[in-house]
Amino acid sequence: MTDIIVIGGGPAGMTAALYAQRNGKNALVLEKHGFGGQITYSPKVENWPGTAQMSGNEYAEALLDQIMNQGAEVDLAEVVRIEDHGDYKRVFTDDGLERDAKAVIVAAGVKHRMLGLPGENELVGEGISFCAVCDGDFYTGKTVCVAGGGNSALQEAILLSGKCEKVIMLQDLPEFTGEKKLQEILFSRPNVEKYTGVKITGLNTEEGILRSVTVKPQDGGEERQVACDGLFVAIGLIPENDAFAHLADLNKWGYFDSDERCETKTPGVFVAGDCRSKTVRQLTTAAADGATAALAACRYIDSL
Repeated sequence: MTDIIVIGGGPAGMTAALYAQRNGKNALVLEKHGFGGQITYSPKVENWPGTAQMSGNEYAEALLDQIMNQGAEVDLAEVVRIEDHGDYKRVFTDDGLERDAKAVIVAAGVKHRMLGLPGENELVGEGISFCAVCDGDFYTGKTVCVAGGGNSALQEAILLSGKCEKVIMLQDLPEFTGEKKLQEILFSRPNVEKYTGVKITGLNTEEGILRSVTVKPQDGGEERQVACDGLFVAIGLIPENDAFAHLADLNKWGYFDSDERCETKTPGVFVAGDCRSKTVRQLTTAAADGATAALAACRYIDSL
């Protein structure tokens, strides 16, 4: 039996595994996509204490190497169900395996929020993207729109502005909400246009290729089309916690309703990272959650 199973291989989950191993517990990290989580989409990380600059991929690879060197096990598998058996938990994965652990830490992360428009799903990867690092080169010398106005949208647009002929920012709120420094950098560039108070209401294609988006002013003005070759969507994230709702309460937005102690209503089940209810979602706070949850899980195991 494993001491601690960690669900999710992002910064919170891998930090939890690190702290578990350092405290004499064996940890297994189960990740359904790729280790690193959302941070791997960041081309430049400049807010990690003690490191002036690194890429998200560099950070993720270094952390993965670190936990494996500490003895943690890792596996690519999606957790579909957890059963509470009192002093142990049974974890079921999509590969048909069952794994038992004395404690479980859920660091399931989040997924991209969609616009909810007809034809949107069909255009993902074919005109609609979420990651400028992954897909920006496809739009070199072309025109792209970026939906959103927070830090993520601004960072995506900054990267795209170095590749694209034109970047058009479309924000449905009256103002951009991201950091002022990022706004200064982005909007000082001559190939960037910005529009606030507009909602994207349609995706217009020719022979299956995105050609423009329809936008409508929030104040009730007339709709108009904005020509573009691609649309990068950066309007927020959605937690993936439904499969664990019987073990840990969710708030109205679907995040785990747990405070900084990372505890849940189920003894032996802990939560960490962006999937938890919190006011700040940053790399540093994800790592802090991982450490907190792991230490709490170790104390729980020691009390059995």
